[in-house]
Amino acid sequence: MGFKEWIERPAAHVAPGERSLSNVVRGAVARLTTPLLPDDYLHLINPLWSARELRGRIVEVRSETPDSATIVIRPGWGFDFGYSPGQYIGIGLHIDGKWHWRSYSLTSTPIRTDKVISIAVKAMPEGFLSSHLVGGVPEGTIVRLAAPQGDFVLPDPPPEKILFLTAGSGVTPIMSMLRTLDRRAADRGVDIADVVHVHSAPTAEDVMFRSELEQFDANHDRYRCHLQYTREQGKFALSQLDEVCPDWRERQTWACGPQQMLADISAHWEKAGLEDRVHLERFAVTRADTSGAGGTITFAKSGKTVTADGATTVLEAGESAGALMPFGCRMGICQTCVVPLQKGYVVDLRSGEEHGEGERVQTCISVAAGDCTIDA
Repeated sequence: MGFKEWIERPAAHVAPGERSLSNVVRGAVARLTTPLLPDDYLHLINPLWSARELRGRIVEVRSETPDSATIVIRPGWGFDFGYSPGQYIGIGLHIDGKWHWRSYSLTSTPIRTDKVISIAVKAMPEGFLSSHLVGGVPEGTIVRLAAPQGDFVLPDPPPEKILFLTAGSGVTPIMSMLRTLDRRAADRGVDIADVVHVHSAPTAEDVMFRSELEQFDANHDRYRCHLQYTREQGKFALSQLDEVCPDWRERQTWACGPQQMLADISAHWEKAGLEDRVHLERFAVTRADTSGAGGTITFAKSGKTVTADGATTVLEAGESAGALMPFGCRMGICQTCVVPLQKGYVVDLRSGEEHGEGERVQTCISVAAGDCTIDA
C-alpha cells in the first residue's frame, strides 16, 4: 500500500463504512501520531472527539415511569445516523474507576435533524448500570458508544399490516419503529401502515411511553393499541389474538419482551406454520452455570497483562488493562469481538464450552480458564 492510500484510510472501529472527510482526517491523525494517542490532544479541544472510539454526551434524562427513563444522547464524531428503527447501541459509563457496558435499543428515529439519539432504560434490581442511568447519571456525562447494530428492524417500505407484541421494556425498540412510521408517513403525505399493538405491563403506571401510545392511538385510525394490565387482568393469552387481532395470521409480527413470552410466541407461530412471519428480539443472554476459574490474560498485540476472575469477561479484562479491542453488542450476538486465542483456554459463559489454543473466541462472553494469551 502506498503512502497516499495509507494516509487516506478512514479511522478504524468508528462508524463502519463511513468515508467522510472527518473520518479520514481522524484516521490520518491516528496513524501519524502513533505510538502517541491522538485522543490525548482531541479531548482537550472537545471531549466528544475521538480517533479510536465513539463518544456521546448525555443531554437529557427524562422520567418515563417510577423505575425507567429516557436518556437523550448527542453523539460525537463518527456516529452513523443511518441506523434502522429497532436496532440497539452499546453504551459505556465510567463509574468508580471501571467501564460498565450494556446494550440498549434506540427509541429515536433516524429521520431527524437535531443529531441526537435516545434510549429508554428500565432499572433492574440486579442491574448496576441500569439503576445508575435511571437514578444517578447527571446530564453532561460523557459516555462511550458502540455503533448501531441488530437485525430486529422495520423495513422501508413497511408491510401493509403489522402486529407488535411487547411487554415491559420490550416496547423500547418498537417505539423507534412507531416514531419512524409516523415521521415517514408525514414526510411522504401518506397514512401509516395498519398496526395492531398489544402491550403488557403490571399496571397503567408501569407502561413506558403510555401517554405517547395513547396519543398515537387517538391520532391514527390505522393504529390500535391494546394495553394489558397483568396485575388486574392477568397475562395476555395468545388465544386472545383471535379476538384482539382476528387477522394476526396475515400480519408481519415483531415481538419483544421476557424470554418465556418470546418462547410462547415462537411456538404459537410455528404451530400455525407462520414462523417466517414473526420477528423476535431477545434482550437477555442466557448464561451457563459453568464459568472459568480465572487467570492471567496476556494481550499479545498491546503487551498488556491482567489477572481476572472467572466472572470477568476477556473483553472487560482487556479494557480494564488498557488493551484496545474490537467490540459490538457485548452480548455474544454480533461477532464483532471475535479474536484468535493464542495460548491457554477460555470458557463460553453461555454454553459452558471450553475453547483452546488456535480457536477464535468471542471475548465479550468468554472468561479465562487459567492463564491465556489473546491475539489482541
